[in-house]
Amino acid sequence: MSFDSSENQKMIAQMVRDFGSREIKPFIMEWDEKQIFPVELFNEMGSLGLMGVLVPEEYGGAGFGYEEYITAIIELSKIDGSIGLSMAAHNSLCTNHILHFGNEEQKRKYLPKLASGQWIGAWGLTEPNTGSDAGNMRTVAVKDGDYFILNGAKNFITHGKSGNVAVVIARTGAVGDSHGMSAFIIEKGTPGFTSGKKENKLGMRASETAELIFTDCKIHKSQMLGKEGEGFIQSLKILDGGRISIAALSVGIAEGAYEAALQYSKERHQFNQAISKFQGIAFKLADMATKIEAAKLLTYRAGELKNAGKEVNKESAMAKLYASETAVDIANEAVQIFGGYGYTKDFPAEKYYRDAKLCTIGEGTSEIQKLVISRAILK
Repeated sequence: MSFDSSENQKMIAQMVRDFGSREIKPFIMEWDEKQIFPVELFNEMGSLGLMGVLVPEEYGGAGFGYEEYITAIIELSKIDGSIGLSMAAHNSLCTNHILHFGNEEQKRKYLPKLASGQWIGAWGLTEPNTGSDAGNMRTVAVKDGDYFILNGAKNFITHGKSGNVAVVIARTGAVGDSHGMSAFIIEKGTPGFTSGKKENKLGMRASETAELIFTDCKIHKSQMLGKEGEGFIQSLKILDGGRISIAALSVGIAEGAYEAALQYSKERHQFNQAISKFQGIAFKLADMATKIEAAKLLTYRAGELKNAGKEVNKESAMAKLYASETAVDIANEAVQIFGGYGYTKDFPAEKYYRDAKLCTIGEGTSEIQKLVISRAILK
């Protein structure tokens, strides 16, 4: 594993920093306070290649690998975790599912629109009563000739309202059967497909989260991804890559919080010296920097394995678990270093603190990651 950033990574990092300083930083708190999902921003990000990082050039994507993808998410998330989250969900869930399991016709129809940022993607697995227990999902797709009739609801769906297309997993077989679920591509505007409640969240407030509702929604069999009954197995593979995305998101939030705290500690004076001179603060910063490096190494290691086409179930879970818990820990310490100012919205620490917590929950809680890891090591 190389520890040096490639020229592509350096170029992407600088591009994201420049773009973020112009198009994201001035609006961070407005988007956060009002829960604005800046759709136009993602259209612009598409022109930079950020909405199809892993998509081959033949389908309109940037054609990069996971090292570049991780770098892009980290740099975006250092600026605003909400934007990093939406970019990650669009790339790793909806777009990636079509890329890996779609047929040629589906790829050519949807990937160019998604990779260009012209369309925004959503991905529906979670339901109100089935989070990690996806085998007991209640959204059902019943066969009706050349069509499937979908009924049910999905919740906590990123881009649930604004997404132009969604990949949705529905039950086509028996409850609890891992081969009893299928994946469908469903376009916005399809009769019977509507959006429900938008969640009012603690953090990640500029990343839209809402319900998807299906009422006698008629979907042609040509919209199925892969074969009937493969949807859940496909989802597990997609989530392996998705966990690398959340690990990168976590690293970015952690780095952003750390850099803000480091800068503040040099500027804030007490007892006639910068507070960074006090061992209590200096040791906090040392621990923060060390944990970020460890999280980054785990994340890039998982990405390297994914690029090589190797099994990443355990490694992606380890990266996601460690990086997300690290983000929460570092964001907490950043607020502490800022002191009273860290508790106000005039300084950046409180937003990193609120945003970080989602990383330990989304795409499998920390407890689920431990379950995945323990099963892998106890085989």
